[in-house]
Amino acid sequence: MSSAEERVWARLPEGTREALAALPGTDLQTLLLSVARTRASAVRPADLMWRRRDDRFVRPSTTDPGALAAVEARIWRSLPAEFEGVALSPVAPLGACSAVGPVSQNRVVTTMRGTEVLSDATNALAIEAAHRRRGQPASGEVHLAAHHRLLRAQDFGPGMSAHFPLFTLVSSARDTGSGVTQARLLTLHLGFWQRVLAGLPGARLHYTIMGSPALRPALAALALEEPDRTRGRGYYTEAALRITAGDVELGDGGFTDWTARLMGNAKERCLTSCLSTERLIHVVGHHGA
Repeated sequence: MSSAEERVWARLPEGTREALAALPGTDLQTLLLSVARTRASAVRPADLMWRRRDDRFVRPSTTDPGALAAVEARIWRSLPAEFEGVALSPVAPLGACSAVGPVSQNRVVTTMRGTEVLSDATNALAIEAAHRRRGQPASGEVHLAAHHRLLRAQDFGPGMSAHFPLFTLVSSARDTGSGVTQARLLTLHLGFWQRVLAGLPGARLHYTIMGSPALRPALAALALEEPDRTRGRGYYTEAALRITAGDVELGDGGFTDWTARLMGNAKERCLTSCLSTERLIHVVGHHGA
């Protein structure tokens, strides 16, 4: 436990932690909602103004929503026919990130109803992809896209918002051997991002091999190799992607084992990639496009 957790539990009667942990999920939810109702009843209008000023979770973004909508519309128009758009829920199942990846739940805003505020659209799309793949034959595949504003609990530093929109792709298909499936998914994703970034000065697509050298020929034709990258190792498998414009990182991605774990089938392959539309607006504005 962290020092803050130890301090809180020390103020409660002995056995409280064990008693709460043993409650059925619905009973714990009822208890927490009761506490929230009591606390909300004490909130006054002045408290709301204070929270608006000091709580980074509730402050609006400074991005021009009109510019964001225009960029989003242009990206949607570039989407390949294989992809289906998904309007994601603002919340995901509790553990959507930590259950399939090395992500601390402390980085996620957890709700009282067994859900969490969406912090990574790739995880939510992977769950949806696995759900759809279960209704397909082995030779089927799923390609999903979403543009969603995400909220993360970690502090990104002064001037940085706790919430931001990402345009996200997730593809899931069965491995057919020799890296053929993976190469096809990479070509689909990278080709899309090339179209999105066409004409943007300094835009680059990068790749890093993380266990599948056979993918290098397919990647070399579409992106620049970044062999020294260490970030994402242990999170991504086989290969990772990065999208930049000059010294600004616009996006990231790579293969994960999420749909394989969600479906209980080790042959399932899942490729994710995403791009920050707010950063893209900043870069485009900087270049006067």
